[in-house]
Amino acid sequence: MVQSVAVIGAGLSGLSCIKTCLEEGLQPTCFESSCDIGGVWRYKEEFEPDRANIYQTVVINSSKEMMAYSDFPPPAELPNNMHHSEVLGYLRLYAEHFKLLPHIHFKTAVQKVRQTPDFALTGQWEVDTEKQNGQKETHVFDAVIVCTGHFTHPHFPLKDFPGIENFEGRYFHSWEYRNTNGMEGKTVVVIGIGNSGGDIAVDISRVAEKVYVSSRSGAWVLGRVGPGGLPFDISFSRMDQIWGSFFPTRVTKNVEKMLNAHFDHTLYGLQPTHHFFARIPVVNDELPARILSGRIRVKPKVKEFSGSSVVFDDGTIIDKVDVVIFATGYNYNFPFLPPELQNKSGYRLRLYRHIIPPSLAHPTLAVVGLINALGSVNPMSEMQGRWATRVFKGRLNKSLPSEETMNREIENETEIMFSCSDLNPLYVFFVPYLDSLAKEVGVLPNFLWLFLTDPRLAMQVLFGPCTPYQYRLTGPGRWSGARQAILSQWERMYEPFKTRVVPEPEKKNKFKLKVSVILPGTYTALWRSCADSQSVRDILGTSLLPPFSQQLPLVLLISPG
Repeated sequence: MVQSVAVIGAGLSGLSCIKTCLEEGLQPTCFESSCDIGGVWRYKEEFEPDRANIYQTVVINSSKEMMAYSDFPPPAELPNNMHHSEVLGYLRLYAEHFKLLPHIHFKTAVQKVRQTPDFALTGQWEVDTEKQNGQKETHVFDAVIVCTGHFTHPHFPLKDFPGIENFEGRYFHSWEYRNTNGMEGKTVVVIGIGNSGGDIAVDISRVAEKVYVSSRSGAWVLGRVGPGGLPFDISFSRMDQIWGSFFPTRVTKNVEKMLNAHFDHTLYGLQPTHHFFARIPVVNDELPARILSGRIRVKPKVKEFSGSSVVFDDGTIIDKVDVVIFATGYNYNFPFLPPELQNKSGYRLRLYRHIIPPSLAHPTLAVVGLINALGSVNPMSEMQGRWATRVFKGRLNKSLPSEETMNREIENETEIMFSCSDLNPLYVFFVPYLDSLAKEVGVLPNFLWLFLTDPRLAMQVLFGPCTPYQYRLTGPGRWSGARQAILSQWERMYEPFKTRVVPEPEKKNKFKLKVSVILPGTYTALWRSCADSQSVRDILGTSLLPPFSQQLPLVLLISPG
């Protein structure tokens, strides 16, 4: 029986796995090679090899309610899109609240994880560790959870750029970037238009003489600021997911049309060769404005380097380039794991449900957080941890399939995964992936039962943002505060804006029914606040949903108006 669990890494995923182990009655021991928690969210002035790094101006792309731990809502006063220092502060509050720190061994690196000689009988693992003082130890655990992330090993494809070895300026990977120091008055080329490339280009454009962004395939760009000024990522609900599954092509076209209505991606040189849902978009409110003002100029793929010049595929040349930054992504590897557990299916690590290697005689090793989506990683890694610990304890709602079946499912998933490539191997649908794991854990909400027993909550769950608290309403790990966390999430979103309160226009106290015609591709409010009706307000609550983008077939919607 599994009892002791090694958790490798005390970042965002590692913390939730420690807590999940405690929920399941397991005994977690976390090994963290650095001196503190936080992982990628702990800013370091000097970059440290084999550790994730961030730059000084990083602001999280996901809003606080969408990236929250499922039973720990963020303080209302925190901004909706937090600076990295505020994210780290939230992680500290979480660790302190659930008393996780005593389970963490800091300054202790994991050197090797291997099966014990009697693994076939016990399923146990030997874990070799080394402290910063050189002290080495070997521990035996019933199970292991790997939470080291995938932003530690830069993807630096220099062989694809002829002449770079003789480049007369300075070049480095975005992993090394900290701030704009030394960029003043320089001519800078940023290679790559992912989130890091976009952020760094915008940051440097404030002090540099010229900034060029090179992109081989373009990118869809959306802002953190969404309809009504609220976070963009709370605009999509479960109902959006349902309709999107019925009309995927129409939804994709409408999203692209909406983004091009904000600014023409072709005009700006950003129009990608892929559809919106094929890759994670660039989340950046400032990039279009910097291009509009000429502070950033978009260029095609770099063909070669010549002295201090950069030559592009279209034949244009930028002379006297001072700095080149490669924002070319990351490789993922786990040097402490046995090689046979690092087999790949295409570009994707061969993991069943993106968590467990199918080849194990005993499913007692899990990889958590090695995943990406158009949504926050935190809820997914937390759910992965809940799923993995239920597997360890033999409490999953269904038994794991055979190795052959797991491999077949991995192959099928890889084939249908959006544009699976070396730069995009970990991409899944956010809500469907969460729901699929939640169903097996036993924490997926019963939507019909909610409508019958708690219509106010059901409206929020179905038509509101899919916040992580929904997975604490029922089943193992049920949290009595989940309902209130969902009903109060709008208040926490609004709170940071109340730095200068502007009186709202006086409203008449009367009730009207509104009949709306919902057309495909229109930007509409599916449900409006019932503030004009005291009786409806008493039934459904004062805060339902702000307007959000909905892609529906022709329907009539009768609602309070």
